[in-house]
Amino acid sequence: MSFVPLADRDLAALVPEWLDWSQAAALLGVTPAKVRTMVRDHELAEAVSAPGAGPRVPADFIQDGLVVKGLSGLLMLLHDHRFNDRECIAWLFTDDDLPGRPIDALRENRGSEVKRRAQVLEY
Repeated sequence: MSFVPLADRDLAALVPEWLDWSQAAALLGVTPAKVRTMVRDHELAEAVSAPGAGPRVPADFIQDGLVVKGLSGLLMLLHDHRFNDRECIAWLFTDDDLPGRPIDALRENRGSEVKRRAQVLEY
């Protein structure tokens, strides 16, 4: 398989379910404006998943009414490595190095292995 840069990966194929800001807000018990602030502050990441769709948040970023534990710190780390939101989402949903996707490890409370992997990234 040839290497496809994170920015060019098909997010619609990688991410099984997306939420618009209103749906994400309802699950988190906040307003859509707060979701927008959370995206800006790298607590969540958003991307346009398909042509014509507005910005959306991967549904897997929310678990039991909260942002998945460790996600915001990981997003900050990835942004420090100069990733944009789209690249962060692609990295989290790609099964390259870990046993499984990084988002699955976070959801299963195995965030330390994901963080270690992200700390050594070069971009």
